[in-house]
Amino acid sequence: MRIELPSGTAAELVHPPSGPADRGLVVIPDVMGMRPLFDDLVADLAAANGWSVAAFELYPDREHLDVAERLAAASSLADDRVLGDAVAAADATGAASVGVLGFCMGGMYAMKAVGTGRFDRHCPFYGMVRVPEAWRGSGQGEPLDAMAAGDASSVLAVIGCDDAWTPPDDVDALEAAGATVVRYEGADHGFVHDASRPAHRADDAADAWSRVLAWLTP
Repeated sequence: MRIELPSGTAAELVHPPSGPADRGLVVIPDVMGMRPLFDDLVADLAAANGWSVAAFELYPDREHLDVAERLAAASSLADDRVLGDAVAAADATGAASVGVLGFCMGGMYAMKAVGTGRFDRHCPFYGMVRVPEAWRGSGQGEPLDAMAAGDASSVLAVIGCDDAWTPPDDVDALEAAGATVVRYEGADHGFVHDASRPAHRADDAADAWSRVLAWLTP
């Protein structure tokens, strides 16, 4: 069901068939934000795992922007608002313990969420380890700095070795910071979460999901 977070941001919240769960999960979408792909993912994760799951829009009141416009506006995003929404979404699940995962830009914010102390597990899928130059703005902090402020060992990062958004030096820095990194040879950006994309790799995606779901299970 659609809910509104205290900031006014729209979110999707789904409880398992048994009702509100003790275990929660927040999903942070890719740059294109909330759409049927993520509505379905939230519902599937809730039903399959018995978790209460919530996801929210990265660009509230700007949902009409296309991908190029969203990328151009990335520097206007502020960590206080995005991470505040992530924490509010966690609270909305009503769960005693909550993990977070995210894709692409959402993966970057899943790493930044370490600094909030709200989540016990963090699973970025091909999240940017360093904020891209074009995305930098006064409200954007660095993921590695946020991880240093919390428990970096709570991070399991899924990385494609052919992904220009996650250069090898950045991935090495992520691992050195204390994260567990799973690298997929030959995989490009976005190879897991959207089967309609040319980059999708079914076998690698299945393996990545298996690892992530195990990591998210305390």
